[in-house]
Amino acid sequence: MTLELSGKNALVTGGTRGIGRAVVLALAGAGARVLTCSRSAGEPAESLQRELKALGDEHAVLQADVARSEDIDRLVAEAASRFGGLDVVVHNAGVISHVPFAELTEQEWHRVLDVNLTAAYLLVSRALPVLRDGASIVHIGSKVATVGVPLRSHYTAAKAGLIGLTRSMAKELGGRRIRVNVVAPGPVETEAEVPAEVVARYQKMIPLGRLGRPEEIAAAVRFLAGDGASFINGETLNVDGGI
Repeated sequence: MTLELSGKNALVTGGTRGIGRAVVLALAGAGARVLTCSRSAGEPAESLQRELKALGDEHAVLQADVARSEDIDRLVAEAASRFGGLDVVVHNAGVISHVPFAELTEQEWHRVLDVNLTAAYLLVSRALPVLRDGASIVHIGSKVATVGVPLRSHYTAAKAGLIGLTRSMAKELGGRRIRVNVVAPGPVETEAEVPAEVVARYQKMIPLGRLGRPEEIAAAVRFLAGDGASFINGETLNVDGGI
């Protein structure tokens, strides 16, 4: 059976935990060759490498901090060396903190914006020379971008910025048939510790009565990465259970 992403090469940032891990495994499971990264070494990266090994020898997990432009340069260079070109780029790496706006420091503002938004610009600009015509770029955004959440003004600004960046990039890169889209998850179950009362509150807000699963976000990314989404460009796909 021919897999839907067979023959495609993918680069995914922040791919060893949660949504990123599910995206990496979904793309690899669909036949793509995947290079991903983690800011730190450890069991999540090692266990992902073992899972990918079972799917083929062409996948790789590197250590890189996407807040550092030199690390992004190294990631793209490694992808070019291994694969020769890229068909899929997914910016998933992100950081978040909960800080009242009146207490938000300039340092924390830049930390969150650098990883969630500036890294997306750096990643695509560096990858552009090795992106094949018809490639798909997917940014992992957030439902909060359009609704706002207290204590997360910096995070919300970054995710809202991704939508604007995506819309403009989609118009500029369309001549090469390169598509750029956002997948915006709602509340998702990951390994992160979330108080039970917060989970219960979200469950009441979501018509489906539950939080999302990383695999459900990954399925949306896999769809946008494939040829079945060849006329979807500049869009934000909310995967949020209708919250």
